[in-house]
Amino acid sequence: MAGGVGVSVEPGKNYPGKMTFFAFFACFVAAWGGLIFGYDIGISGGVTSMKPFLRKFFPSVYKKEIGDKSVNQYCTFDSVVLTLFTSSLYLAALISSLFASKITRKFGRKLSMLLGGLTFLIGAIINGAAKNVAMLIVGRLLLGVGVGFANQSVPLYLSEMAPYKYRGALNIGFQLSITIGILAANIINYFTDKISGGWGWRVSLGGAGVPALFIVLGALILPDTPNSIIERQNPEKAKVMLRKIRGTDDVDQEYNDLLAASDASKKIDDPWGRLLNNRKYRPHLTMAILIPFFQQITGINVVMFYAPVLFKTLGFGNNASLMSAVITGLVNVGATFVSIYLVDKKGRRFLFLQGGAQMFLFQFAVGGLIWGKFGVDGTADVSSGYAALVVACICIYVAGFAWSWGPLGWLVPSEIFPLEIRSAAQSINVSVNMFFTFVIAQIFLKMLCGMKFGLFFFFGSFVVIMSVFVYFFLPETKGIPIEEMSQVWKTHWYWKRFVDDEEYELEEKPGKNVV
Repeated sequence: MAGGVGVSVEPGKNYPGKMTFFAFFACFVAAWGGLIFGYDIGISGGVTSMKPFLRKFFPSVYKKEIGDKSVNQYCTFDSVVLTLFTSSLYLAALISSLFASKITRKFGRKLSMLLGGLTFLIGAIINGAAKNVAMLIVGRLLLGVGVGFANQSVPLYLSEMAPYKYRGALNIGFQLSITIGILAANIINYFTDKISGGWGWRVSLGGAGVPALFIVLGALILPDTPNSIIERQNPEKAKVMLRKIRGTDDVDQEYNDLLAASDASKKIDDPWGRLLNNRKYRPHLTMAILIPFFQQITGINVVMFYAPVLFKTLGFGNNASLMSAVITGLVNVGATFVSIYLVDKKGRRFLFLQGGAQMFLFQFAVGGLIWGKFGVDGTADVSSGYAALVVACICIYVAGFAWSWGPLGWLVPSEIFPLEIRSAAQSINVSVNMFFTFVIAQIFLKMLCGMKFGLFFFFGSFVVIMSVFVYFFLPETKGIPIEEMSQVWKTHWYWKRFVDDEEYELEEKPGKNVV
């Protein structure tokens, strides 16, 4: 099926080597970078549902929650300042990821990870000690800088360090760490909410320093990737590292491909301009924009950011809402292991399409259940059985995301970019991800107030669109060495018109313009 929809390309090269403990350990430690992102996603929703936190920083929301019966239940938490507390982090992550690209390319993936961890640690300390909203926002902005650096560098590190046959499973370690961070945050929120004296939220926010220390320590002990070492003009050291992580001296073929990729990279002084203007990078640019956009427009962050707030709005008690968030967190972690097991067996497209169908069905089911019980005015008493049904549908939706768009939204972009544009393209990927995370975090509570149960139908409709996009435009990338990825575009029914051999040849001839 060289030109058909969903073409699967068999790798043209079979590099020697095996899964060594050294490579596994490096990927395992590097994946800790996902903890800081996950912890923040999980912690913010729980903290913003705690009464002492609302009373201290957002008194208008607190008054609506405890006594204003005239407010529609869908609109209880509608506050621009409250959502700014959550979303400011992602605006900072967007901007910082653009700067991280230059550091990642010039100084290596490790330094970006280290800077991300240190900045996140400072932000956690400020948030835990916050006296006013201004301190909260400053802390959140620093957390965002840390997330931007980590999300830009960690997926690249994993894709470059892992043997290509196991690249999918090892790269998904990043998403697994995100889910573990979310779960840990949900559990911490459940218990800190019970601390007498009303200061439990400080433990939750300050606790972000623990995963930050993990990534700092990890960055200090990790080796750099062979790709990054070559890019920084030390080819012999890179060859030694390649032998060590592959467990064999027979690395000449892979090493020569890395050198060729590095030589191509050196000819490009402006990777940003190259990526944005050169015709042969059109598929890479498209994926760098649309995959993170679709990942966020699934509505998953509506559940993960605001799970306790969402369940509380639906009539769950405070403890029940926090426990429901813990349950969805457990499902998120467990389902990610499914992706780790299947991604290099069934492939990326299979998981994208199966997960998309599951998410669509159960997102519409959640919307229908809320519509049937709460209607438009948002007032109803929810029985334990009905509440359990809503939670079950949300969990099945979360599971679909956790083995498809969750991990693959980070894996696929990190493995498809050629070395010469890799850091720049990954920065676009992270920036788009953070931009739409920011937008959704900022407007979700306003959308919930305005669209009510229709919000779930809105996001569910996008799941259909993105699944159609995957079916027609995303080629299969499993089992293909990262520096050989160009072949998937050359044999794709649509993208081959941009990246075929003729285009490569024309580009090298003076006076020809194929942009």
